[in-house]
Amino acid sequence: MEHLKIEGTKQSPFVDFDADAGKLELSGRSIPENSFEFYNPLLEWLMEYAKSPKEETVLKVYLEYFNTSSSKYILEVLKKLKEVIKGGGAVRVDWCYDEDDEEMMETGEDYEDVTGLEFEYHEIEEE
Repeated sequence: MEHLKIEGTKQSPFVDFDADAGKLELSGRSIPENSFEFYNPLLEWLMEYAKSPKEETVLKVYLEYFNTSSSKYILEVLKKLKEVIKGGGAVRVDWCYDEDDEEMMETGEDYEDVTGLEFEYHEIEEE
Protein backbone atom coordinates (compact mmCIF):
# COMPACT_ATOMS: atom_id res chain seq x y z
CA MET A 1 0.00 0.00 0.00
CA GLU A 2 1.11 3.50 -0.73
CA HIS A 3 2.30 5.71 2.12
CA LEU A 4 -0.09 8.67 2.47
CA LYS A 5 1.71 11.82 3.51
CA ILE A 6 0.26 15.33 3.31
CA GLU A 7 2.19 18.33 4.59
CA GLY A 8 0.23 20.51 6.98
CA THR A 9 -0.77 24.10 6.25
CA LYS A 10 -2.38 26.86 8.30
CA GLN A 11 -5.76 25.35 7.36
CA SER A 12 -5.11 21.62 7.08
CA PRO A 13 -3.40 19.08 9.30
CA PHE A 14 -0.22 17.12 8.69
CA VAL A 15 -1.10 13.55 7.70
CA ASP A 16 1.27 10.60 7.81
CA PHE A 17 -0.41 7.23 7.23
CA ASP A 18 2.23 4.50 7.03
CA ALA A 19 0.68 1.12 6.24
CA ASP A 20 3.98 -0.76 6.54
CA ALA A 21 4.49 0.42 10.13
CA GLY A 22 0.81 0.53 11.13
CA LYS A 23 1.39 4.09 12.33
CA LEU A 24 -1.01 6.88 11.43
CA GLU A 25 -0.68 10.53 12.43
CA LEU A 26 -2.97 13.53 12.21
CA SER A 27 -1.58 16.75 13.71
CA GLY A 28 -1.79 20.52 13.50
CA ARG A 29 -4.88 22.57 12.67
CA SER A 30 -7.92 21.35 10.74
CA ILE A 31 -9.99 24.14 9.25
CA PRO A 32 -9.87 23.27 5.53
CA GLU A 33 -12.05 25.13 3.02
CA ASN A 34 -13.63 21.82 2.03
CA SER A 35 -13.45 19.14 4.71
CA PHE A 36 -14.89 16.46 2.43
CA GLU A 37 -12.24 17.12 -0.20
CA PHE A 38 -9.46 16.97 2.38
CA TYR A 39 -10.62 13.95 4.41
CA ASN A 40 -12.08 11.76 1.66
CA PRO A 41 -8.66 10.46 0.47
CA LEU A 42 -7.85 9.57 4.10
CA LEU A 43 -11.10 7.61 4.43
CA GLU A 44 -10.48 5.81 1.14
CA TRP A 45 -6.93 4.96 2.25
CA LEU A 46 -8.26 3.56 5.54
CA MET A 47 -10.85 1.40 3.76
CA GLU A 48 -8.07 -0.13 1.69
CA TYR A 49 -5.76 -0.50 4.72
CA ALA A 50 -8.52 -2.25 6.71
CA LYS A 51 -8.47 -5.13 4.20
CA SER A 52 -5.01 -6.21 5.38
CA PRO A 53 -4.01 -4.23 8.47
CA LYS A 54 -0.93 -4.62 10.63
CA GLU A 55 -1.28 -6.62 13.82
CA GLU A 56 -1.44 -3.31 15.71
CA THR A 57 -2.43 0.06 14.29
CA VAL A 58 -1.77 3.25 16.25
CA LEU A 59 -3.38 6.55 15.31
CA LYS A 60 -1.71 9.56 16.91
CA VAL A 61 -3.98 12.60 16.97
CA TYR A 62 -2.47 15.90 18.10
CA LEU A 63 -4.69 18.67 16.84
CA GLU A 64 -4.43 22.12 18.35
CA TYR A 65 -7.75 23.13 16.81
CA PHE A 66 -10.41 21.80 14.43
CA ASN A 67 -13.70 23.21 13.22
CA THR A 68 -17.13 21.57 13.29
CA SER A 69 -16.98 20.13 9.77
CA SER A 70 -13.55 18.64 10.52
CA SER A 71 -14.88 17.05 13.73
CA LYS A 72 -17.40 15.10 11.64
CA TYR A 73 -14.64 13.72 9.42
CA ILE A 74 -12.32 12.98 12.34
CA LEU A 75 -15.14 10.85 13.72
CA GLU A 76 -15.40 9.13 10.32
CA VAL A 77 -11.65 8.39 10.41
CA LEU A 78 -12.10 6.83 13.85
CA LYS A 79 -15.07 4.79 12.65
CA LYS A 80 -13.00 3.47 9.74
CA LEU A 81 -10.47 2.23 12.29
CA LYS A 82 -13.18 -0.06 13.61
CA GLU A 83 -12.98 -1.78 10.22
CA VAL A 84 -9.32 -2.51 11.00
CA ILE A 85 -10.46 -4.40 14.10
CA LYS A 86 -12.94 -6.37 11.98
CA GLY A 87 -10.01 -7.19 9.70
CA GLY A 88 -8.22 -8.80 12.64
CA GLY A 89 -5.98 -5.96 13.81
CA ALA A 90 -5.74 -4.20 17.16
CA VAL A 91 -6.22 -0.42 17.24
CA ARG A 92 -5.08 2.21 19.72
CA VAL A 93 -5.63 5.95 19.50
CA ASP A 94 -2.99 8.17 21.11
CA TRP A 95 -4.96 11.36 21.79
CA CYS A 96 -2.53 14.19 22.49
CA TYR A 97 -3.49 17.62 23.79
CA ASP A 98 -1.77 20.66 25.27
CA GLU A 99 -1.60 20.66 29.05
CA ASP A 100 -3.97 23.61 29.40
CA ASP A 101 -6.49 22.37 26.82
CA GLU A 102 -9.03 20.43 28.87
CA GLU A 103 -11.64 20.85 26.14
CA MET A 104 -9.49 18.91 23.65
CA MET A 105 -9.03 16.12 26.20
CA GLU A 106 -12.80 15.96 26.74
CA THR A 107 -13.34 15.86 22.97
CA GLY A 108 -11.12 12.77 22.88
CA GLU A 109 -13.17 11.21 25.66
CA ASP A 110 -16.35 11.90 23.68
CA TYR A 111 -14.87 10.24 20.58
CA GLU A 112 -13.79 7.28 22.69
CA ASP A 113 -17.33 6.89 24.07
CA VAL A 114 -18.91 7.11 20.62
CA THR A 115 -16.50 4.76 18.83
CA GLY A 116 -15.63 2.26 21.55
CA LEU A 117 -11.98 2.40 20.46
CA GLU A 118 -9.17 2.22 22.99
CA PHE A 119 -7.73 5.69 23.64
CA GLU A 120 -4.59 6.65 25.53
CA TYR A 121 -4.34 10.29 26.60
CA HIS A 122 -1.09 12.23 26.45
CA GLU A 123 -0.81 15.67 27.96
CA ILE A 124 1.86 17.63 26.08
CA GLU A 125 3.73 20.20 28.13
CA GLU A 126 4.08 23.52 26.39
CA GLU A 127 7.58 24.89 26.23
